[in-house]
Amino acid sequence: MESIRTRKSIGKVKPDPIDKEQIEVLLELATRAPNHHHTEPWRFNVMMGGGRRHLGEAYTDIALEKLEHPSEEQKEAVAHAQQAKAERAPVVIAVAVSFRSEDEIEQKEDRAATHAAIQNILLGAHGMGLGAIWRTGAPAYHPRMKQAFGLGENEEIAGFIYIGKPDGDTQFKPRKPFSEVTKWLES
Repeated sequence: MESIRTRKSIGKVKPDPIDKEQIEVLLELATRAPNHHHTEPWRFNVMMGGGRRHLGEAYTDIALEKLEHPSEEQKEAVAHAQQAKAERAPVVIAVAVSFRSEDEIEQKEDRAATHAAIQNILLGAHGMGLGAIWRTGAPAYHPRMKQAFGLGENEEIAGFIYIGKPDGDTQFKPRKPFSEVTKWLES
């Protein structure tokens, strides 16, 4: 309970490498998430070291689409900025959901299970003393991102988890009390 109460998203981490064994533990925790009919819809792409270039290239391609006739200098600046986004942490896990069918309800269930797997990774990282943040945004849902990770038509990115050793504030910021967002139905 304490981990749930004190976990927070930590976006600023040190560049120090993270042991592969720690990431393997986090992935094992992810696979313990609840999932309807035991479909295990989650898929993971772990990027470390130079592997993060894969994400940076996709970010770059997506960002360049927004520019009309960019100069070589603009292209280089965009590539540098987008690669820096991909390297904000020593480990980035691209988490995808693989849908079991085209049924809307089943897709919602598969998406929810994959989100629960992400939460397990975040809680596990916190328990290990690591900083982690779940990032999405428009690039995560761009077709180029699906292509970057070899996702099929029945798959989509659920988010990117950036993991590293915290570099700065790790204090939990209070949330609204549950009483402000809870309605009791007793009769």
